[in-house]
Amino acid sequence: MITLVALAAWLSLAPRGAGAESASEREARLAWWREGRFGLFIHWGPVSLTAKEISWSRANSNPNCPNKGETPVAVYDNLYRQFNPTNFDAGQWVALARDAGVKYMVLTAKHCDGFLLWHSKASDYNIGQSPFQRDICGELAKAAQAQGMRVGWYFSPMDWRDPDFRTQRNGVFVGRIQQELREVLGNYGVIDLLWFDWDGGEPVYDQARTYSIVKALQPRIVVNNRLDLGKADSDRKILSVNADYYTPEQAVGVYDDQRPWESCMTVSGSGQWAWGGSQDGVKSFRACLEMLVRCAGGDGNLLFNIGPTPTGEIAPEQAERLRQMGAWLRKNGESIYGTRGGPFKPGRYGVSTRKGRTVYVHILDPLEDPVRLPALPARLVGSRLLSGGQAEARQTAAGLEISLGEKNRQPIDTVVALEFDAKVGGIPAMSVPGAVSLATKAKASASNVYQNQAEYGADKAVDGNQETRWACDAGVRQAWLEVDLGKPVTFNRARISEAFPNRVQRFELQRFEGGEWKTFHRGTTLGEAWLGQFEPVTAQRVRLNILEAADGPTLWELELFANGL
Repeated sequence: MITLVALAAWLSLAPRGAGAESASEREARLAWWREGRFGLFIHWGPVSLTAKEISWSRANSNPNCPNKGETPVAVYDNLYRQFNPTNFDAGQWVALARDAGVKYMVLTAKHCDGFLLWHSKASDYNIGQSPFQRDICGELAKAAQAQGMRVGWYFSPMDWRDPDFRTQRNGVFVGRIQQELREVLGNYGVIDLLWFDWDGGEPVYDQARTYSIVKALQPRIVVNNRLDLGKADSDRKILSVNADYYTPEQAVGVYDDQRPWESCMTVSGSGQWAWGGSQDGVKSFRACLEMLVRCAGGDGNLLFNIGPTPTGEIAPEQAERLRQMGAWLRKNGESIYGTRGGPFKPGRYGVSTRKGRTVYVHILDPLEDPVRLPALPARLVGSRLLSGGQAEARQTAAGLEISLGEKNRQPIDTVVALEFDAKVGGIPAMSVPGAVSLATKAKASASNVYQNQAEYGADKAVDGNQETRWACDAGVRQAWLEVDLGKPVTFNRARISEAFPNRVQRFELQRFEGGEWKTFHRGTTLGEAWLGQFEPVTAQRVRLNILEAADGPTLWELELFANGL
């Protein structure tokens, strides 16, 4: 867990002046954010009219900026003239966020394209000049505050539209963004959070003065790490005492209970931040829920992104995911809100969180049964399932063992609350060994590899790394992946994780026997994580034969296990 000693060392990186914040004061200021665990990110603006990505789809007009989008500047910069989201209802947005169980909302008040969602005197490129005219930031802040929801702004210090940005006139540019901050932080009551962004370029924002403006206007505000980041930096860095947390993007952060962090990840099926159109789709509920659970288990937060439509509504499929998250949290929220990650680090089994004398074990992998965990310096006095009923939990000198059985297992996450006779907050986090696939590091071959590139080779499907993948060329409808285990091995379960879910429509698992391939299992779609159980099979060579695919198949991992044999 983060200690006051560690936090004091962090604070000592910068000079301490009169009125400087102590470690305990910072911890108290961050408490609501850390305890909330779950925030809602909202990327929205005139770009939603095109169903393309916000800012990045704009063509380049400043060589010092990285965007090289397909939408001409003259088109992109005039989208606001058509932007009239008459169905926008801030109260409904906040009500949906509350129903989803989120504890704070962050709106893109200003993205990198420079458009402002509030009435501004600093720039006339703002919502007041659109047909809609209404002050979106003002309405959202008022609705959030009325409903007890904490609210924050995403604010891009970059402005790729501004011709002075990163030029000899950069000082003039900085003056404008500081005036924008004075408006958006000074005109709408208490603003709880400020989310700066970065684009990989040099941070030329007069950071010391900019931070002082922010803190003067909103002394209790929570601020992320990105104002200070520059070339060769990482969103995992905290470079200033003025920054409170770091921000892994589109990925769950690794376990870290020393520095606060928050992963920003989007619901969009294609990974887009802004509205991607009616055909974009959304990630599965499993994927969305695992984002939240794995962030909490890593001792971080999740900032879960949606992209409203051009008319101002939350698309039904995105709203449905939010409501599903809320329904799950109403039953299991005690294992997320107000907890810290650990004492067991995330692993194949799932994750754990802790609060007081309780450890919540989130069992995400049905192949891990029983789940074996390291010993704790406290006595187990009880266990329960948050879904109802009792879990079979035993404590021995070697550690803890949890057995579920099929009847107690929940479809995605089975949460077991373990009660101990002492508080578990100060116990250092421990790694949990997990089952290793029999196919890990085995010799692999495939009928097709994307553009014959080694980084997408067959071996990537058996390397034990869930971030590398075997991929086929676009348009491939049939393919096979073969694994040579080196000697005959007996197994009765398999897991296949597809990088682009449901491309595979029909498949079979085969073993090589008597000079020919013999099928021992047939299936249809694989999805994000297909789990198969069958009668024990003994084979040296095993093949996934994909009989029908919607497009080129691509897999994270093909794994084989001998559970229960």
